[in-house]
Amino acid sequence: MSGSLICVGTGMTLGAHISPIATSHIAHADVVFSLMSTGITERWLEEMHPDVRSLQYCYQEGKNRNITYNEMVEAILVEVRAGKKVTTAFYGHPGVFACVAHRAIKQAKAEQLTAHMEPGISAEDCLYADLAIDPGKTGCMNLETSQFMFYQRNIDPAAHLVLWQVGLAGDKSLAKFSTGKAYRQVLVDLLLETYPSDHQVILYQAKVLPIDTVRAEHIALIDLIDAELFMHTTLVIPPSEKLQPNQSVLAKLAAIDRQESPSNHRPKLRLVL
Repeated sequence: MSGSLICVGTGMTLGAHISPIATSHIAHADVVFSLMSTGITERWLEEMHPDVRSLQYCYQEGKNRNITYNEMVEAILVEVRAGKKVTTAFYGHPGVFACVAHRAIKQAKAEQLTAHMEPGISAEDCLYADLAIDPGKTGCMNLETSQFMFYQRNIDPAAHLVLWQVGLAGDKSLAKFSTGKAYRQVLVDLLLETYPSDHQVILYQAKVLPIDTVRAEHIALIDLIDAELFMHTTLVIPPSEKLQPNQSVLAKLAAIDRQESPSNHRPKLRLVL
């Protein structure tokens, strides 16, 4: 028999966000691998299937995360190659800040094995709801914090800027669980090129357990250096400027509107004397 791989998301809040299709894939799998956020969520998943195998053991302080991720992918694919129906459950969305799912599916398909991903409720989805942000109002730019620091990116101060994994700001080793104040200073200096030092930003953390509270801590940008940050802390920077009309484009669109106006298409009456 040919094995198969399904990567599902269980959502952010324990038991509240998992979809019926994700539940079904977990229940009908031969083997379930898990990458959950806490021991409690691991145990909750174990109640859904008799053979749940955590991949958290692959993480180690000082170990390059690319090595960790490749070990996880190989552990998953060993069972798929053996002809088993494998479901891998990730907290949140399996494809959002979760490269293991992408790598495992890509490798499985390269080996002519069936594999696909089912979406889940991500931290980004929770962020929009918890902070009452509509990304369609002024726009929203989502970036991983270190990537934002390593490359030249154009920031739009009229849109929201969301920096993920701010607690790992500036880490090039891929082996740390956090970075210190010196790294944050570099990040803040970069942000001060666009935003005033007293601009109010938000430190955000979604609920994992129903009894948890959402972290939505407002601080001045300059105070980010001394703030308490974790691996799952997200930095949300609201707009510091208003949207500026593009007068050139608006003029062109107005001209088109005038040309397409119904009055310009009415038949003209000729006066016959």
